[in-house]
Amino acid sequence: MPETFDLIVRGGEVINHAGRGSADVGVRGGKIAAVGDLSQASAGEVFDAAGLLVMPGVIDTQVHFREPGMEWKEDLETGSRAAVLGGVVAVFEMPNTEPTTTDGDALADKLARAANRMHCDHAFYMGGTHENAAFLGELERLPGCCGVKVFMGASTGTLLVQDDAGVEDVLRHTNRRATFHSEDEYRLADRRPLARTGDWTSHPEVRDEVSAMQSTERLVRIARNLGKRIHVLHVTTAQEIAYLAAHKDVATVELTPQHLTLAGPEAYERLKGYAQMNPPIRSAEHRAGLWIGIANGVADVIGSDHAPHTSEEKARPYPASPSGMPGVQTLLPVMLTHVAEGRLSLERLVDLTSHGANRVFGLADKGRLAVGYDADLTLVDLKARRMLSHAHMASRVGWTPFDGMEAKGWPMATIIRGRVVMRDDEIIAESLGQPVRFLETLAA
Repeated sequence: MPETFDLIVRGGEVINHAGRGSADVGVRGGKIAAVGDLSQASAGEVFDAAGLLVMPGVIDTQVHFREPGMEWKEDLETGSRAAVLGGVVAVFEMPNTEPTTTDGDALADKLARAANRMHCDHAFYMGGTHENAAFLGELERLPGCCGVKVFMGASTGTLLVQDDAGVEDVLRHTNRRATFHSEDEYRLADRRPLARTGDWTSHPEVRDEVSAMQSTERLVRIARNLGKRIHVLHVTTAQEIAYLAAHKDVATVELTPQHLTLAGPEAYERLKGYAQMNPPIRSAEHRAGLWIGIANGVADVIGSDHAPHTSEEKARPYPASPSGMPGVQTLLPVMLTHVAEGRLSLERLVDLTSHGANRVFGLADKGRLAVGYDADLTLVDLKARRMLSHAHMASRVGWTPFDGMEAKGWPMATIIRGRVVMRDDEIIAESLGQPVRFLETLAA
């Protein structure tokens, strides 16, 4: 009697832990039940993947979806819409909303807002502060929490933890891997007078490479002294890559497509406020250093740092213009373009967008295209050539720093827990997102 499945993704080229090769994927009960030749099997639904690459579902471990408090920039529905259109099956959302996500009630509110509205699976960071440090051991174990996020620079109010004592207090009370925005706020404050009004090329001078390196050295020293694990977000300097290579026992590393693709001063001259983010887009020499981090394995994950602001806000003369840019929808097309142009392999891309998130954050059932895992699949046409444009962005702000760039490779379908959510640039199954589960909190 032939084997039966709920869904068979048939005839594609599968890429996973076993390498690359022709295979079908059988799904039952939202889980991957078989990978191989399923030509004799039947299913309630068959997806013809001929000519497509079948990847583990892409996970974006750093997004700012702005809800609650700043819904004119983005909300959980629009942000997750952009995600699934970009082939992303799950996102980890940041705590710098209004109010901030710094206690159990705020986390519960975000999870309630996400229910029946978010198109992709999701988890939310708990913001680490001076005020809640003593409670973080309990807060980080709440269902739907992906861990603690700390801003050592580039934030305001209670989310800013700029001092070593504060960072120590946070880390002393956390048990999971804690995540950091690593810029030295003391040096940033000293250098703010260097900002030239209306001149975005001064942004990487204000937030120079020393600000990043000093902070990362401080952070690693504290983590090592306390025997704690840390995750350093959006690393931007060649010096940090070389330094973190010697500290992989305590530190994992995130890079962004923006920092791997854009370079100053050209990006600032061309894009003006659209090129402004924290830490900043730096010179081509630093960009080359990040690619060394890709090649030698120092980089663990790619995150988009999707952080939208409106065009009107971005048009304010520097430094009045806000930092941040959208990116969840373009993460995969931009990185596929780098694959097509020979900068990294498909296997390394999968490692950075799926397997890395599985390892770094201890995902219970995501991040691998393997039997027993969630049936999260991103189907890609490697031969597709599409022009990235403002008009095609689903983010509420409606722009991208990659407007006019030819993408070499395109996500054709997003499958989440066995449900086809996006196909051929259309969302066909609404609001199926569920909270992500983590190994360290399964009993929570």
